[in-house]
Amino acid sequence: MKRSLSALARACAIGVVLVVGVAGPAAADPNNVNPIPGLNGWRGLPQLPGPTQAVFQVTGMDSPNRTQNVNMLGTDLGIMWDDGRGNMLTAFGDSAGLGVPNLLAGSVWAWSSNVLFRSSTKDPSNGIYFDSAVTNPLPSPKIPGIEISFIPTAGISVGGVQYMSMMSVQGWGDHGKWITNFSTLAVSGDGGQTWAQLPNTRRANVDGWQSFQQSAFLKTGGYIYRYGTPAGRANPGFVSRTKEADIANLDTYEYWDGKEWKPDVKVAAPIVGDVAELSVMWNEYLGQYVMLTTDPANSVVMRTASAPEGPWGPPRVLIDAPSLPTAYAPMIFPYQTGRDLYFLLTVHTQYNVILMRTPLG
Repeated sequence: MKRSLSALARACAIGVVLVVGVAGPAAADPNNVNPIPGLNGWRGLPQLPGPTQAVFQVTGMDSPNRTQNVNMLGTDLGIMWDDGRGNMLTAFGDSAGLGVPNLLAGSVWAWSSNVLFRSSTKDPSNGIYFDSAVTNPLPSPKIPGIEISFIPTAGISVGGVQYMSMMSVQGWGDHGKWITNFSTLAVSGDGGQTWAQLPNTRRANVDGWQSFQQSAFLKTGGYIYRYGTPAGRANPGFVSRTKEADIANLDTYEYWDGKEWKPDVKVAAPIVGDVAELSVMWNEYLGQYVMLTTDPANSVVMRTASAPEGPWGPPRVLIDAPSLPTAYAPMIFPYQTGRDLYFLLTVHTQYNVILMRTPLG
């Protein structure tokens, strides 16, 4: 991860950018991106007016991680979890690189649908550094109208086994919306090196399962809580749970109906409204559960609750939309960090992921 991009590859990247042009951010479609620093209008970390600050460039050609060495020039998401052995896994979504362009999808970039990195970083105050990578462990055909991408939305370790919640994207829409074929779990028994889908966990975007096409995981009190939203942004959020050992048995899940847990997904009631990609974690400093997401205005917001199902408090704005208008998918760093909350955030205009810090008190 220490070598710089070769001169030839750098020249090819510049040539691709000249074809793409410096396009504005798309509402959802990742094909309309330009991840080349400088040529996309970005250089360095964004300077924000409030207490939340950008502290480290995690991915891209300007990152100390030099992710271009695994052909990741640009990417999004950044879902982090402890692997149960003291190391952190981070899953990214659609990643733009050099190679055979996906012209069928309207892109001159070569795309991988998911990339996984390992890290031993426990203190993020000086940045998050990656030790190794697993590129495109769950490939997608990337055919519009069939499956344009296969994207991780959450990750967790249970008993030393790694699980990712995945969504099969049929096509990209406008205004932060997209269409999914199904959601499913993928599993790895070798620390995240190789992955396989679990067909018994596949749920189509119908019959109540539309509320759980995108996910966030929380492990507490012997339960796995799986938060869900419909595909896209500005949607209601829901929550289900099961015992840790039953994470891959969807028949054992219970759904919060607003008053109690019921075994029918169709009775699930919204616990929050107008949310996008979710991240949820217990925070020792606050003594509360913390939820990060973006609101319909595209501000990054935080809610807190004393129980996983809520009630969740009103949103507290961490980054207002005018300060960083193309930000999305705030994902919480999985280890306790005292009075500071660290999270990863994607900025669409540079199509890369940065580390943010916000004071909690």
